[in-house]
Order: sequence, then C-alpha cells, then structure tokens
Amino acid sequence: MPSGTLFVVATPLGNLGDLSPRAADTLRTVHTVAAEDTRYTLGLLSSIDAHPKLMSYHAHSGPKRIDALLELLAGGHDVALVTDAGTPAISDPGVEVVAAARAAGVRVVPIAGPSAVAAALSASGLVGDRYLFLGFPPRKGTARRRLLERAAGEPWSIVFYEAPGRLTELLQDLVPLCGATRHAVVARELTKIHEELRGGTLSELNTYYEEHPPLGEVTVVLAGQPADEASELLVDQAEVATAIRERLDAGDSSKDVVRMVTARFGLPRNEAYRLVMERA
Repeated sequence: MPSGTLFVVATPLGNLGDLSPRAADTLRTVHTVAAEDTRYTLGLLSSIDAHPKLMSYHAHSGPKRIDALLELLAGGHDVALVTDAGTPAISDPGVEVVAAARAAGVRVVPIAGPSAVAAALSASGLVGDRYLFLGFPPRKGTARRRLLERAAGEPWSIVFYEAPGRLTELLQDLVPLCGATRHAVVARELTKIHEELRGGTLSELNTYYEEHPPLGEVTVVLAGQPADEASELLVDQAEVATAIRERLDAGDSSKDVVRMVTARFGLPRNEAYRLVMERA
C-alpha cells in the first residue's frame, strides 16, 4: 500500500478570508489534521465544513505522537499539519513532524499561504530583497546577546517574532547594539481587527510601547546596519584586545570601555560592544 501524503497547510493569521481554496479543499479531504491547538483549529474546520479526524501536535507532544502520525501515513492516510496561525514549521514544533516524515520517505507537500514574516516585511517599507529571520530571541544570557549582536551588524533587514510582554525588553536591548536611531517596524495583530504597523526609531518605538503595552501577536522588522556604519576599518585587532583587557583589569565598566574603543579605534559601537563583552 502506498503511503499517505503529509500536507503542510498554511492557515490564516487572523482573517479567515485569507484561507486559500486549495488549503480549504485539502482540509476537507485529508483523513487527519494534526493541529497545535485543536480547539482553535476546530473552529477553522467548522467554518469550511471540514470534518477530518483531529489530533493535537504541539511543543510538548513528544515522539509517541510523531510515531502515531507516521503510522497513519504508512497506512495510506493523508495528514494535514497546521499551526494556530500562519505557516507550520516556521518557529513552530511542526518542523519535527516534517523532518520525521521526510526521513521515513513520506511525500511532503506544502500548501502555501499566510506567513507573518512575509506579511510584516511586505508592509514595513524596509528592504526585503534580502532578509534574515531570527524567530523568537532567547530570553536571556549569552545566547540572547550573541543573537542580538548578530542582528545589529547585518546589512539586511532582520525579522523577529516576540511575545507582547517582552517587546519593550527587545527594543531596549537593541538600542545599545544598533543605536537609538536605527529604524524598525512593529507589526501587531496582522490581518485582525486591531492590526497595527508602527514604524520609527528603536528609541521612539520603545517609548511608545512602554506607554501603550502591546497585546496580541508581534512581529518586529529591524532595518539593516547602514553602509557607513558597517564599513570595516583597518585596525590592529591585537592592539584593540590589549586595550580592552587593560581597561577591564583596571576596573573600568564595560560601558566606559566600549566608549574608549569607539573613540580610540573608530570602530562601530556594536562592534566595540561585541569585543568588550567577549572579554568581560
């Protein structure tokens, strides 16, 4: 018996009118839908008169649930993978299902549609011919610092997902790395009634969202590093490292050492910050 097909189905970010006819037909005809939140997906299925078997698959489902889905596929049943909103497997645990299906030789078919990354970028007014999607930043520690440093130094647009309660923290952490005047756009509640796309400098956006705490799904598009800031200066790296070490050993704060490096060696602030933090 031939195996079934795993359909990776993009679903609306909010507006049900964004569900494509092909996606609707797929959800009506598959044997099973694997959903991040079955309660939410049940409402979507009901709206299009679709009645497949519904199975949950989320970040805490574990390998047994993947095995169950693979068993269905091996038995010749078609399965649709959906997330709560947008395209599955993009900052989403569904990637493990797709990887397991491909490893098992199952045919995987994408049913393209809504994506918060593409929607936010397309309406941001920032350059979109090249961009870097970094998903949800780590909440703290070295991993967070390194990711944000990488974002600050890239020449193309950067797209983040973020929880509304952590948006101002993200904006605040980006300011010393990018500079307060770096432009960004916050896209909130895309395609929903309270949709908002607000652009401005990092400083302006931070002030606004401190005064108006955001609600709902948030996507942030950060402008790339300007060419004049990104230009590489010929400096003696060993001399820079020695100067940093001497000032830190003397008890100077990291902030003061960053200021010294930018003034003495002419390095961009985010590069100076990175070098100092590596040795702090």
